[in-house]
Amino acid sequence: MTIYVKIMPNLTGPFVVALLYDGLCTFEFGIAAEIFGLSRPEMGSGWYRFASCAIDEGPMRAHGGFVIAADNGPEVIEQADVIIVPGWKGADVPVPEALCQRLRAAHRRGARLASICSGAFVLAATGLLAGGTATTHWRYADKLRRHYPGIAVDDASLYRVHDRIYTSAGSAAGIDLLIEIVRQDFGAAAANSVARRLVMPAHRTGGQAQFLERPVAVREGLEIAPLLDRVRANLTHDWTIDRMAHETRMSTRTFLRRFSEATGMTPGDWLVAERVGEAKRLLCQGNASMEVVASAVGFGSSHTLRHHFRQKVGLSPRDYRARFMTEEPIST
Repeated sequence: MTIYVKIMPNLTGPFVVALLYDGLCTFEFGIAAEIFGLSRPEMGSGWYRFASCAIDEGPMRAHGGFVIAADNGPEVIEQADVIIVPGWKGADVPVPEALCQRLRAAHRRGARLASICSGAFVLAATGLLAGGTATTHWRYADKLRRHYPGIAVDDASLYRVHDRIYTSAGSAAGIDLLIEIVRQDFGAAAANSVARRLVMPAHRTGGQAQFLERPVAVREGLEIAPLLDRVRANLTHDWTIDRMAHETRMSTRTFLRRFSEATGMTPGDWLVAERVGEAKRLLCQGNASMEVVASAVGFGSSHTLRHHFRQKVGLSPRDYRARFMTEEPIST
Protein backbone atom coordinates (compact mmCIF):
# COMPACT_ATOMS: atom_id res chain seq x y z
CA MET A 1 0.00 0.00 0.00
CA THR A 2 1.34 3.43 -0.92
CA ILE A 3 1.07 6.12 1.73
CA TYR A 4 1.29 9.71 0.58
CA VAL A 5 2.86 11.72 3.36
CA LYS A 6 2.01 15.37 2.99
CA ILE A 7 5.43 16.97 3.48
CA MET A 8 9.03 15.77 3.92
CA PRO A 9 8.55 11.99 3.58
CA ASN A 10 12.15 11.49 4.80
CA LEU A 11 11.07 12.25 8.38
CA THR A 12 11.17 9.49 10.96
CA GLY A 13 9.00 10.81 13.79
CA PRO A 14 5.52 9.77 14.93
CA PHE A 15 3.10 9.20 12.07
CA VAL A 16 0.04 11.47 12.42
CA VAL A 17 -3.09 10.81 10.37
CA ALA A 18 -5.99 13.27 10.16
CA LEU A 19 -9.39 12.05 9.00
CA LEU A 20 -11.21 13.56 6.03
CA TYR A 21 -14.97 13.16 5.62
CA ASP A 22 -17.84 14.62 3.65
CA GLY A 23 -18.78 17.88 5.38
CA LEU A 24 -15.26 18.33 6.76
CA CYS A 25 -14.77 20.99 9.43
CA THR A 26 -12.12 22.94 7.54
CA PHE A 27 -10.64 24.93 10.41
CA GLU A 28 -10.25 21.89 12.64
CA PHE A 29 -8.46 19.98 9.88
CA GLY A 30 -6.30 23.02 9.21
CA ILE A 31 -5.11 22.99 12.82
CA ALA A 32 -3.84 19.43 12.48
CA ALA A 33 -2.20 20.13 9.12
CA GLU A 34 -0.55 23.29 10.42
CA ILE A 35 0.92 21.74 13.55
CA PHE A 36 1.89 18.30 12.27
CA GLY A 37 2.09 18.67 8.49
CA LEU A 38 4.03 21.90 8.07
CA SER A 39 7.70 21.72 7.13
CA ARG A 40 9.80 22.42 10.24
CA PRO A 41 13.44 21.71 9.33
CA GLU A 42 14.58 23.29 12.59
CA MET A 43 13.08 20.30 14.40
CA GLY A 44 15.33 17.78 12.67
CA SER A 45 14.55 14.48 10.98
CA GLY A 46 12.68 13.07 13.99
CA TRP A 47 9.75 15.43 13.52
CA TYR A 48 6.22 14.23 12.76
CA ARG A 49 5.19 12.59 9.51
CA PHE A 50 1.73 13.65 8.43
CA ALA A 51 -0.94 12.28 6.11
CA SER A 52 -4.68 12.64 5.65
CA CYS A 53 -7.10 9.89 4.81
CA ALA A 54 -10.65 9.73 3.49
CA ILE A 55 -13.24 7.78 5.43
CA ASP A 56 -15.94 8.56 2.83
CA GLU A 57 -15.86 7.63 -0.84
CA GLY A 58 -15.67 10.02 -3.74
CA PRO A 59 -15.08 13.77 -3.70
CA MET A 60 -15.92 15.27 -0.33
CA ARG A 61 -17.27 18.68 0.50
CA ALA A 62 -15.68 20.90 3.11
CA HIS A 63 -16.97 23.89 5.03
CA GLY A 64 -16.26 26.97 2.94
CA GLY A 65 -17.73 25.76 -0.33
CA PHE A 66 -15.02 23.61 -1.87
CA VAL A 67 -14.42 19.94 -2.65
CA ILE A 68 -11.50 17.86 -1.45
CA ALA A 69 -9.95 14.59 -2.60
CA ALA A 70 -7.67 12.56 -0.35
CA ASP A 71 -4.39 10.86 -1.23
CA ASN A 72 -5.05 7.98 1.17
CA GLY A 73 -7.89 5.74 2.22
CA PRO A 74 -8.78 4.61 5.74
CA GLU A 75 -6.19 1.79 5.62
CA VAL A 76 -3.58 4.38 6.63
CA ILE A 77 -5.11 4.40 10.11
CA GLU A 78 -3.55 0.98 10.65
CA GLN A 79 -0.07 2.52 10.60
CA ALA A 80 -0.75 5.74 12.50
CA ASP A 81 0.81 6.62 15.84
CA VAL A 82 -1.58 9.54 16.35
CA ILE A 83 -5.05 9.83 14.79
CA ILE A 84 -6.80 13.20 14.68
CA VAL A 85 -10.59 13.51 14.34
CA PRO A 86 -11.03 17.15 13.20
CA GLY A 87 -14.65 17.75 14.16
CA TRP A 88 -17.57 15.70 12.89
CA LYS A 89 -20.58 16.01 10.60
CA GLY A 90 -22.95 16.65 13.50
CA ALA A 91 -23.66 15.48 17.02
CA ASP A 92 -26.59 13.38 15.78
CA VAL A 93 -24.86 11.91 12.72
CA PRO A 94 -24.04 8.21 13.24
CA VAL A 95 -20.39 7.16 13.20
CA PRO A 96 -19.74 4.27 10.77
CA GLU A 97 -18.99 1.05 12.61
CA ALA A 98 -16.13 0.35 10.20
CA LEU A 99 -14.43 3.54 11.39
CA CYS A 100 -15.06 2.64 15.03
CA GLN A 101 -13.45 -0.75 14.47
CA ARG A 102 -10.37 0.82 12.92
CA LEU A 103 -10.02 3.30 15.79
CA ARG A 104 -10.47 0.58 18.41
CA ALA A 105 -7.83 -1.56 16.71
CA ALA A 106 -5.44 1.40 16.50
CA HIS A 107 -5.89 2.13 20.19
CA ARG A 108 -5.27 -1.53 21.11
CA ARG A 109 -1.90 -1.45 19.38
CA GLY A 110 -0.91 1.74 21.22
CA ALA A 111 -1.93 4.62 18.96
CA ARG A 112 -3.18 7.85 20.47
CA LEU A 113 -6.57 9.20 19.41
CA ALA A 114 -7.36 12.92 19.52
CA SER A 115 -10.50 14.87 18.70
CA ILE A 116 -11.21 18.53 18.15
CA CYS A 117 -14.59 19.98 19.09
CA SER A 118 -17.45 17.72 17.89
CA GLY A 119 -14.94 15.02 16.95
CA ALA A 120 -15.46 13.81 20.52
CA PHE A 121 -18.66 12.11 19.32
CA VAL A 122 -16.57 9.90 17.03
CA LEU A 123 -14.28 8.81 19.85
CA ALA A 124 -17.27 8.32 22.16
CA ALA A 125 -18.89 6.04 19.57
CA THR A 126 -15.93 3.66 19.79
CA GLY A 127 -16.76 2.93 23.43
CA LEU A 128 -13.17 3.67 24.42
CA LEU A 129 -14.18 6.67 26.53
CA ALA A 130 -16.64 4.70 28.69
CA GLY A 131 -15.77 5.20 32.34
CA GLY A 132 -13.46 8.09 31.50
CA THR A 133 -13.68 11.87 31.23
CA ALA A 134 -13.93 13.80 27.98
CA THR A 135 -14.70 17.31 26.82
CA THR A 136 -16.22 18.92 23.75
CA HIS A 137 -17.53 22.33 22.79
CA TRP A 138 -19.78 23.60 25.58
CA ARG A 139 -22.72 23.76 23.12
CA TYR A 140 -22.50 19.99 22.62
CA ALA A 141 -21.74 18.96 26.20
CA ASP A 142 -25.31 18.13 27.25
CA LYS A 143 -25.92 16.14 24.08
CA LEU A 144 -22.73 14.17 24.64
CA ARG A 145 -23.91 13.36 28.16
CA ARG A 146 -27.29 12.19 26.91
CA HIS A 147 -25.88 10.08 24.10
CA TYR A 148 -23.09 8.55 26.20
CA PRO A 149 -24.05 8.51 29.90
CA GLY A 150 -21.03 6.35 30.72
CA ILE A 151 -18.70 9.27 29.97
CA ALA A 152 -18.03 12.02 32.51
CA VAL A 153 -18.31 15.14 30.35
CA ASP A 154 -16.18 18.06 31.50
CA ASP A 155 -17.56 21.20 29.84
CA ALA A 156 -15.11 23.54 31.58
CA SER A 157 -11.69 22.32 30.42
CA LEU A 158 -9.96 23.16 27.16
CA TYR A 159 -8.87 19.54 26.78
CA ARG A 160 -8.88 16.23 28.64
CA VAL A 161 -6.86 13.03 28.41
CA HIS A 162 -8.07 9.51 29.21
CA ASP A 163 -6.07 6.38 28.43
CA ARG A 164 -4.27 7.81 25.38
CA ILE A 165 -7.50 9.39 24.16
CA TYR A 166 -7.45 13.18 23.89
CA THR A 167 -10.54 15.36 23.54
CA SER A 168 -10.65 19.13 23.19
CA ALA A 169 -13.31 21.80 23.50
CA GLY A 170 -14.25 24.35 20.83
CA SER A 171 -12.25 24.60 17.63
CA ALA A 172 -9.42 26.83 18.89
CA ALA A 173 -8.95 24.55 21.92
CA GLY A 174 -7.70 22.00 19.41
CA ILE A 175 -4.60 24.16 19.06
CA ASP A 176 -4.02 23.94 22.82
CA LEU A 177 -4.43 20.17 22.74
CA LEU A 178 -2.15 19.55 19.76
CA ILE A 179 0.55 21.80 21.18
CA GLU A 180 0.31 19.76 24.39
CA ILE A 181 0.88 16.59 22.35
CA VAL A 182 3.97 18.23 20.83
CA ARG A 183 5.19 19.07 24.34
CA GLN A 184 4.71 15.49 25.49
CA ASP A 185 6.59 14.13 22.47
CA PHE A 186 9.37 16.68 22.02
CA GLY A 187 9.51 18.84 25.15
CA ALA A 188 8.76 22.43 26.09
CA ALA A 189 11.21 24.02 23.64
CA ALA A 190 9.53 22.37 20.65
CA ALA A 191 6.05 23.26 21.92
CA ASN A 192 7.14 26.87 22.46
CA SER A 193 8.62 27.00 18.97
CA VAL A 194 5.41 25.74 17.36
CA ALA A 195 3.33 28.10 19.47
CA ARG A 196 5.46 31.11 18.53
CA ARG A 197 5.06 30.29 14.85
CA LEU A 198 1.29 30.18 15.38
CA VAL A 199 1.48 33.39 17.44
CA MET A 200 -0.15 31.49 20.29
CA PRO A 201 0.77 30.97 23.94
CA ALA A 202 2.34 27.56 24.56
CA HIS A 203 -0.10 27.10 27.42
CA ARG A 204 -3.41 28.92 27.71
CA THR A 205 -4.83 29.16 31.20
CA GLY A 206 -8.47 29.06 32.12
CA GLY A 207 -11.19 26.95 30.59
CA GLN A 208 -13.95 27.21 28.05
CA ALA A 209 -16.35 28.56 30.69
CA GLN A 210 -14.83 31.97 30.03
CA PHE A 211 -16.18 31.79 26.47
CA LEU A 212 -19.81 31.05 27.30
CA GLU A 213 -22.34 33.45 25.86
CA ARG A 214 -22.89 36.53 27.97
CA PRO A 215 -23.89 40.12 27.30
CA VAL A 216 -21.03 42.06 25.79
CA ALA A 217 -19.79 44.59 28.33
CA VAL A 218 -20.50 48.18 27.37
CA ARG A 219 -17.08 49.76 26.93
CA GLU A 220 -18.13 53.19 28.16
CA GLY A 221 -15.52 53.20 30.91
CA LEU A 222 -12.64 54.27 28.69
CA GLU A 223 -11.32 56.38 31.55
CA ILE A 224 -10.40 53.09 33.23
CA ALA A 225 -7.81 52.18 30.57
CA PRO A 226 -5.04 54.55 31.77
CA LEU A 227 -5.42 53.16 35.28
CA LEU A 228 -5.05 49.59 34.02
CA ASP A 229 -1.82 50.54 32.26
CA ARG A 230 -0.46 52.17 35.43
CA VAL A 231 -1.31 49.15 37.53
CA ARG A 232 0.32 46.76 35.08
CA ALA A 233 3.47 48.89 35.13
CA ASN A 234 3.55 48.96 38.94
CA LEU A 235 2.19 45.65 40.17
CA THR A 236 4.15 45.86 43.42
CA HIS A 237 2.19 48.89 44.62
CA ASP A 238 -0.57 48.51 47.19
CA TRP A 239 -3.53 48.90 44.83
CA THR A 240 -6.51 49.23 47.13
CA ILE A 241 -9.95 49.98 45.70
CA ASP A 242 -9.87 53.43 47.30
CA ARG A 243 -6.52 54.19 45.69
CA MET A 244 -7.72 53.05 42.26
CA ALA A 245 -10.89 55.13 42.61
CA HIS A 246 -8.81 58.16 43.60
CA GLU A 247 -6.54 57.66 40.56
CA THR A 248 -9.58 57.83 38.27
CA ARG A 249 -11.14 60.75 40.20
CA MET A 250 -14.31 58.75 40.83
CA SER A 251 -16.26 57.85 43.90
CA THR A 252 -15.71 54.27 45.05
CA ARG A 253 -19.21 53.28 44.01
CA THR A 254 -18.87 54.78 40.53
CA PHE A 255 -15.41 53.30 40.11
CA LEU A 256 -16.58 49.78 40.93
CA ARG A 257 -19.41 50.03 38.43
CA ARG A 258 -17.22 51.45 35.68
CA PHE A 259 -14.46 48.91 36.34
CA SER A 260 -16.90 46.04 36.02
CA GLU A 261 -18.30 47.51 32.79
CA ALA A 262 -14.82 47.87 31.33
CA THR A 263 -13.30 44.54 32.37
CA GLY A 264 -16.12 42.22 33.41
CA MET A 265 -14.24 41.62 36.67
CA THR A 266 -13.88 43.09 40.12
CA PRO A 267 -10.69 45.13 40.73
CA GLY A 268 -9.40 42.46 43.10
CA ASP A 269 -9.90 39.58 40.64
CA TRP A 270 -8.40 41.59 37.80
CA LEU A 271 -5.33 42.52 39.86
CA VAL A 272 -4.73 38.91 40.89
CA ALA A 273 -5.02 37.78 37.27
CA GLU A 274 -2.48 40.41 36.14
CA ARG A 275 -0.05 39.43 38.89
CA VAL A 276 -0.39 35.75 38.04
CA GLY A 277 0.17 36.54 34.37
CA GLU A 278 3.39 38.39 35.14
CA ALA A 279 4.47 35.60 37.47
CA LYS A 280 4.03 33.12 34.61
CA ARG A 281 6.31 35.22 32.43
CA LEU A 282 9.00 35.45 35.10
CA LEU A 283 8.81 31.75 35.93
CA CYS A 284 9.38 30.84 32.28
CA GLN A 285 12.31 33.18 31.77
CA GLY A 286 14.61 32.51 34.67
CA ASN A 287 15.46 30.65 37.86
CA ALA A 288 14.50 33.32 40.37
CA SER A 289 13.26 31.96 43.69
CA MET A 290 9.56 31.90 44.45
CA GLU A 291 10.04 34.66 47.02
CA VAL A 292 11.70 36.88 44.43
CA VAL A 293 8.95 36.23 41.88
CA ALA A 294 6.24 36.83 44.49
CA SER A 295 7.81 40.13 45.49
CA ALA A 296 8.31 41.22 41.87
CA VAL A 297 4.62 40.83 41.02
CA GLY A 298 3.20 42.28 44.23
CA PHE A 299 2.10 39.14 46.06
CA GLY A 300 4.52 39.75 48.91
CA SER A 301 5.15 36.13 49.87
CA SER A 302 5.65 32.82 48.10
CA HIS A 303 2.69 31.42 50.05
CA THR A 304 0.36 34.03 48.55
CA LEU A 305 1.87 33.45 45.11
CA ARG A 306 1.30 29.69 45.32
CA HIS A 307 -2.27 30.15 46.56
CA HIS A 308 -3.39 32.47 43.75
CA PHE A 309 -1.30 30.75 41.08
CA ARG A 310 -2.85 27.36 41.73
CA GLN A 311 -6.35 28.88 41.76
CA LYS A 312 -5.86 30.60 38.39
CA VAL A 313 -3.62 28.14 36.55
CA GLY A 314 -4.35 24.78 38.15
CA LEU A 315 -0.65 24.12 38.72
CA SER A 316 1.82 25.17 41.38
CA PRO A 317 4.37 27.80 40.26
CA ARG A 318 7.13 25.18 40.53
CA ASP A 319 5.26 22.68 38.34
CA TYR A 320 4.41 25.41 35.83
CA ARG A 321 8.09 26.38 35.56
CA ALA A 322 9.17 22.76 35.13
CA ARG A 323 6.65 22.26 32.33
CA PHE A 324 6.83 25.51 30.40
CA MET A 325 10.16 27.17 31.13
CA THR A 326 11.80 28.33 27.90
CA GLU A 327 14.70 26.08 27.02
CA GLU A 328 17.64 26.66 24.74
CA PRO A 329 16.62 27.34 21.14
CA ILE A 330 16.43 24.27 18.93
CA SER A 331 19.47 24.10 16.68
CA THR A 332 18.94 24.18 12.95
